[in-house]
This record gives sequence, C-alpha cells and structure tokens, in this order.
Amino acid sequence: MDNLLKNILPDNRAEEFLSAGKNKSLKTTELFVRIGEIPTKIAFVYSGLFRYVYVNDKGDELTKGLIAENNFLSSYSAMILKEPARFFIEALENSEILEIKWTSIEELMNKDIFWVRFVLKFVEKAFIIKEKRERDLLLLDAGTRYNNFLKEFPGMNQRITQNIIASYLGIKPETLSRIRRKIIF
Repeated sequence: MDNLLKNILPDNRAEEFLSAGKNKSLKTTELFVRIGEIPTKIAFVYSGLFRYVYVNDKGDELTKGLIAENNFLSSYSAMILKEPARFFIEALENSEILEIKWTSIEELMNKDIFWVRFVLKFVEKAFIIKEKRERDLLLLDAGTRYNNFLKEFPGMNQRITQNIIASYLGIKPETLSRIRRKIIF
C-alpha cells in the first residue's frame, strides 16, 4: 500500500508523510466524516472507493463526488474553517487508507515549503475537478453527463449501484435507466 504514496513522493518524503499518519481499514458503508462533525483529518486512499454525500431536507442523498484510489479524502473547507461538515464521506467498498490529522499536515507545512507545495497540488486538483463537475451539471444534458462519467470513471459502473450513479449525475434512477437503454439499443 505504501508503494502508492512512493509513486507520488520521493522516497525520503514518502517515509516522512507515512510517519505522520496511521493505516486504517474502513468497511463498506462506514463513514470517514459525518455530517455535523468538525473534521480534523484527511486521508490518502490506498484502495477502495468513497463518495461525498449531501442529504437534503427530504432525506434524499445527493452524491457530490466519488473518490477512488490514489486520491485524498477530506471535508476541506469545514476543516479549515473549523465548522461542522455539511456532507458525509462514506466508504462504498472495503477500503484501506492512510489517515492523517490535519495538525500533523500543518506541522509538515510549517517545517518545509515542500509540503506546502504538495498540499497545494492536491487542493488545485480538487478545485479543477469541482469546477468541471459544476460546469457539466449546469451545461450538459443527462445523456452527455452519463457518457462522460463512463469515460472519466472506467469500470465504475460495475463498482457502484445505478442509484449512486444517478445521484452523482443529478438525475433520477428512472432517467438513468432510459439513458442506458438508448445506449444498449
């Protein structure tokens, strides 16, 4: 597992990063962050799959994002602002992560500019993904969003339910079924 981090960090930096956190296993449906809690940690996903989920006033779950291997998990704005998280982060598969307290990341950044640049790289990546997702939801029709989903997340439709895919695309499951039937025929 630690080899994944070594692919994105030089050896001496990977060891430093690994020593700042602890390996942890999460089972399917287990939460990494809960709505209403003030997050104090981030995680690097070694294996598994997670989703970020808002719950509206009707109790409907709206999938904000999907996070797979080689990515970081966090409720970043809530953590930085020290406010309660407005969404939860759920494991969709049994997962292995490196969990790191944000204070440990801050200590690394205060010691060495390398870590500031490292964190900035992932914040930039998250911002780019967020901006594209917003653009797609605002400008593209549901069929195009589904086709883009299949290209951006190859094999993901085999890993998660159609209800979660529909939620991610911002459509009803029935709409997704109609779109899928058109593609098959």
